[in-house]
Amino acid sequence: MTRSEHETETLIRESLDRLAARAPDGRAVREALARRERRPAGRLALVAAAVVVLVAGVFVGTQVVTSTDLEPAAGRPVLGYSPDWLPDGFTEQYREGGPGTTPQVRRWFAGPAAITLSAYSTDDPEWSRTALRIASVKDQVVVHGRVAMVTGDTGGAALLTWLFDAGHVLTAQVDGVPDARAVAQRVAENVTAEPVGVHGELRFGPLPAGLAERSAAVQGTRPDDASTELTATGPAGPVRAVASTGSPGVNGAAPITVRGGQGFFVAAKNGEAAMVAVKLPSGRWLTVSGARPETELVAVADGVRLDPAPDYRWLGRATS
Repeated sequence: MTRSEHETETLIRESLDRLAARAPDGRAVREALARRERRPAGRLALVAAAVVVLVAGVFVGTQVVTSTDLEPAAGRPVLGYSPDWLPDGFTEQYREGGPGTTPQVRRWFAGPAAITLSAYSTDDPEWSRTALRIASVKDQVVVHGRVAMVTGDTGGAALLTWLFDAGHVLTAQVDGVPDARAVAQRVAENVTAEPVGVHGELRFGPLPAGLAERSAAVQGTRPDDASTELTATGPAGPVRAVASTGSPGVNGAAPITVRGGQGFFVAAKNGEAAMVAVKLPSGRWLTVSGARPETELVAVADGVRLDPAPDYRWLGRATS
């Protein structure tokens, strides 16, 4: 056995020992099982009926998951996880995802308080050794039968990290909530593999050489103040395309032609990236910004495809 393997085995053994020390008394477990064995036969019939309902629900759920509304496409990522429980007052206001190992993010707010559910691929080198990191941390809990770790526990904030399955690491971040640790664990315990879509009003068209689509995000407190943001990455840094109701502030900007009409170019200054802006037929604004020449930002803006039927219905709702 190599030194690394020995260290890993030691960490895992210590982790299991800590959890075993907090396990319930074996006699209590046996008594609970004995009580279950004495349940009347009528309850068994109810259980059987529940199984039938569950199977039917799985079938219907599968039909929903495979519907065209949740098929991944350029600019329309699918986020694979949903919480079945959140504290009262929280509404969903942010979703983000993308191709490959791009993280999946969902965020709910209640005033200044926030709950964020994120999912990461274990194919991402940054998250590939999460199991070992969890095993090395002393502050552990169990989520869905798997060991999880708690970090950043300050009473009003906490981060809980666990492996949902062999391919995905999930985190539940709670901020500005009393007893945040307990809230984070309850959120995590109620996470299921129920997918939701990110269907905004923009999709990238052809991108200039060196740029590749990275992510798509939708955010807002309600459908009528929604915005869509697309991000592409390249050696010179990210390029962002945003559609929103707010004016980007183009007073004094140089007029240029964008998408066949009048647009504006704002040169980079004071640490802010250069920006191209144009008003869309809907009355909303499209801005494209990044550390790229004006011609390339215009090319990105010209190539952006508009979706006349974005899905903003979930903004401002508790769960979807």
